[in-house]
Amino acid sequence: RSINGCPLLRVMGHHTWLYVTSHYVIILRYLLYDVNPPEGFNLRRDVYIRMASLLKTLRKEGDWVLVLPPWGRLYHWQSPDIHQVRIPWGEFFSITSLQANIPVIEYEEFIAESGGPFIDQILVLQSYAEGWTDGKWEEKVDERPCIEKLLYSKDKQGYYRGWFWGYEETRALNVTCLSAQGHASILAPVLQNNLTTTSVMLDRAETVLHDHYAGKDYWDTRRSMVFAKHLRIIGDEFRAKYLNSTDKQDQTPYNEDWTQMKNRLGSAKGGPYLGVHLRRKDFIWGHREDVPSLKGAVKKIRSLMKKHKLQQVFVATDADGEELAKLKRMLPEMVRYEPTWEDLELLKDGGVAIIDQWICAHARYFIGTSVSTFSFRIHEEREILGFDPKTTYNRFCGDDEKECEQPTHWKIVY
Repeated sequence: RSINGCPLLRVMGHHTWLYVTSHYVIILRYLLYDVNPPEGFNLRRDVYIRMASLLKTLRKEGDWVLVLPPWGRLYHWQSPDIHQVRIPWGEFFSITSLQANIPVIEYEEFIAESGGPFIDQILVLQSYAEGWTDGKWEEKVDERPCIEKLLYSKDKQGYYRGWFWGYEETRALNVTCLSAQGHASILAPVLQNNLTTTSVMLDRAETVLHDHYAGKDYWDTRRSMVFAKHLRIIGDEFRAKYLNSTDKQDQTPYNEDWTQMKNRLGSAKGGPYLGVHLRRKDFIWGHREDVPSLKGAVKKIRSLMKKHKLQQVFVATDADGEELAKLKRMLPEMVRYEPTWEDLELLKDGGVAIIDQWICAHARYFIGTSVSTFSFRIHEEREILGFDPKTTYNRFCGDDEKECEQPTHWKIVY
């Protein structure tokens, strides 16, 4: 076996690969991570950006690769009778695009490369039990007793077992809790200096913050998260067929190589339709003040269509059957992407969500839902495509909301 033309050697009796160059030997180390189970698809995409930043810091001192945590069993993926576990990242994103930013591999590649489904060390990240001391926030990290009950248990052989993305055969050799307060790269010294293990998994990786939120490093990683080509093709075909929208007409040229794509802000025109993300379900009770009623949402949609002289509206929503029927009665011209059962089995709920986002990203004007990560990811996609910020950073207001603050414009940095 070889990597970059250098032969790989397996260390006897150990799950370690070594590069052998003409001068020295380099140990290849693996960083794995997971996120709090209730967190959704789009927050997990945000955590990937934090981990990519940490990996870049780690690679200054050693040879690390990021292992992509398989997708599955998310709260919002509620389609019945669809098998949705152990889904590789390649189903949703272009792996070659991710690799143009940092070295990544799928979990099954890790198993094959590292000698089996073993993880040497799990670090469960947590906040400090005492909170901020003296009300002062400072960056720090310490090994501490676990605050919450561990989601891992020891088997008869002394290995730790857990969810591990549905890979029941996976075992961990060690589990430790780490209180962390700060940016992702605060963990780098711990991983570089205190641990000699080959594979380390960070659980509850959302605990740490972005190193450079909205800076060049952030945008490089975000731009590398190119949707899988088959999902973009389905979205483009839908736009052309139902919304009279093509890249040429809409002035939204797309380059397969994200490193070569630099659309000027305001250069994109967008398709002749209004793009809408209307979040319902848990948001109706979780964010009552800033989520409109269906009637309020339709009123706003109609006023935007009139203002921007648009005849069509594309709606991405998680509304249930009853609410959808109401919405269709109130807004008969509404267009939605509705996959057949066969399509859904193939694309999964995550693929359908990406197609929805892709279509919204190409609209002449977009309006989303307050504090929704689904809407945030559409903002970023439109920023990459070169839309005028005024057509992107908009949200619905609650029916009785007094001060309806609109989303912040995070300008792309190249």
